[in-house]
Amino acid sequence: MAVIYLHGFGSGPQSAKAAFFRQRLQRLGIPLEVPDLNQGNFTQLNLSRQIRQVSEQLAAMGHPPVTLIGSSLGGVVAAWVAEQQSCVERLVLLAPAFGFLQHWLPRLGAEAVEAWQRSGQMLVFHHQEGRPLPLAYDFVTDAQRYPEEALRRPVPTLIVHGTRDEVIPIQASRNYVAHRPWAQLVAVESDHALTDVLETLWEVVSRFCGWSQLPSETPS
Repeated sequence: MAVIYLHGFGSGPQSAKAAFFRQRLQRLGIPLEVPDLNQGNFTQLNLSRQIRQVSEQLAAMGHPPVTLIGSSLGGVVAAWVAEQQSCVERLVLLAPAFGFLQHWLPRLGAEAVEAWQRSGQMLVFHHQEGRPLPLAYDFVTDAQRYPEEALRRPVPTLIVHGTRDEVIPIQASRNYVAHRPWAQLVAVESDHALTDVLETLWEVVSRFCGWSQLPSETPS
């Protein structure tokens, strides 16, 4: 059983949710892979690079049957990897950032986006690093190549989204599941981070993945 966790934008392998899932899965004897999607070069980050990184990791693992857990932008990456890689058998998307450009760019403002495009880079706060880092405008142009309407492979999908999410409104996930009968949405009273509902997350995710029926190797 292979499980890979994909962290979100401006985050990293040491995120709170990644650590939580690693601990819970360890009790079941299930290793959790958490690749660093920043690759030590946040400036050149884009969806294509992240999708390629995860796909190459799956190839190196021998394309085992795998569950992908993706948080925020990592959820979008997970969805596209699942579209392209038949070994992905299950998706768990935590506040997936579907339509993130249409939510993020207006908040930046037209002048800031134009300045970003002209200069080629913009400083973006990276939560894992605790400081602003430059991000190339290619992040935007590359993302425009991935319309979510093209995500049509019927992979069993669980989405958990907070009703108080001000980063990616829950309506984005509602729109996603509306035309995909293989996807289900669980709404929780939380914000984008979902860190205040970790026990609820584990309950719904472990039930969806069938982990709740596995014996623990260590006491809980």
